[in-house]
Amino acid sequence: MKSQEALFQDLRTLVVKVGTRVLCDEDNTLSQTRLANLASGISGLHDRGYSVVLVTSGAVGVGMGVLGYSQRPTVPAEKQACAAIGQIRLMQAYADLFQSHGKTVAQILLTGDDFRDQKRFNSVRQTVRTLLAKGVVPIVNENDTVTMEEIKVGDNDKLSADVAQFLEADLLVILSDEEGLYDKNPKAHKDARRIEVVERITSEILKLAEEKPGSAVSVGGMRAKLNAIRQVTEAGTPAVLARGHRVNLVELVQGRGQGTLFLPRSTRIGRKQRWLAFVSKAKGQLLLDAGAVKALQGRHSSVLPAGIKKVRGTFEPGDFVEVCGLDGEAIGRGRAAYSSADVEKIKGQKSARIAEILERKGPGEVIHRDRLVVY
Repeated sequence: MKSQEALFQDLRTLVVKVGTRVLCDEDNTLSQTRLANLASGISGLHDRGYSVVLVTSGAVGVGMGVLGYSQRPTVPAEKQACAAIGQIRLMQAYADLFQSHGKTVAQILLTGDDFRDQKRFNSVRQTVRTLLAKGVVPIVNENDTVTMEEIKVGDNDKLSADVAQFLEADLLVILSDEEGLYDKNPKAHKDARRIEVVERITSEILKLAEEKPGSAVSVGGMRAKLNAIRQVTEAGTPAVLARGHRVNLVELVQGRGQGTLFLPRSTRIGRKQRWLAFVSKAKGQLLLDAGAVKALQGRHSSVLPAGIKKVRGTFEPGDFVEVCGLDGEAIGRGRAAYSSADVEKIKGQKSARIAEILERKGPGEVIHRDRLVVY
């Protein structure tokens, strides 16, 4: 694995995600000071030769301020109306501030389907690559005006991770209202200490995050941020979580700023594998016994019916499914050769009995290792 110094020396393409609580004041109006600092920081990186994609929240929050909401709307049409109003104001503010630094910005609004369909995924990637080659700063947000639950990315932390995946970015920076990850909730414990470096996001690290959204305006909490960061670090990309209110982005990406650094796995995985493992939407889960988990992680074996203990969700042959241990923690993802109904029938059985049980011939693997990515 690279040293921490080498991680920061080799950076070229960056994804910076900023949350609503950084961009907006308590009355849901844009903080011109923090927005200006963000534009200045990204422009400074751009001047130093970095390619930067900004993933922004804030459209719904700004729209809430215009329409007089104090709580995030729960009715989809009301939330979409807030997004429609807020997005144009947010982009105008970005365009004006970046223009003052001699930079051109581009707006890209995405839905989950843009990532889950491989052709659209590659098309978006090429568009963003072209913008970066032209010296433009792409600004990405979820298209909240049209998204419904079935086509949502999830939240903008997840969106930033997906963007980092298709760009094969060298670093993901998530700017929040916290200085980084703490060993306990700093809002409830005065003795909480910031963790400077996380080598791997384990179940113990995930337990440090509370399952609560941060405010009445934003969507994701610390758990969402850790899930997004785990996605990119497992693909071989480092990440930094830092406070965005007065951040010096140039110092941060040179390894001199405060925050928590999350180290990547030792080997980067390719773009096609990234899409398979993290961006594609899983339709179900296969829970494996300890022996099967060990075989996958040690020898990158196929998923055989004998090692499957439980089936969750409904899926068809060719759908993506998560592969998990019995504790539910995901250890990989792949394309299923059988439907969930058929896997229910053959789980726990030897491959030689598949034809007998299903009354037709089929592959001996539920997921072949060539269609499987193990984290």
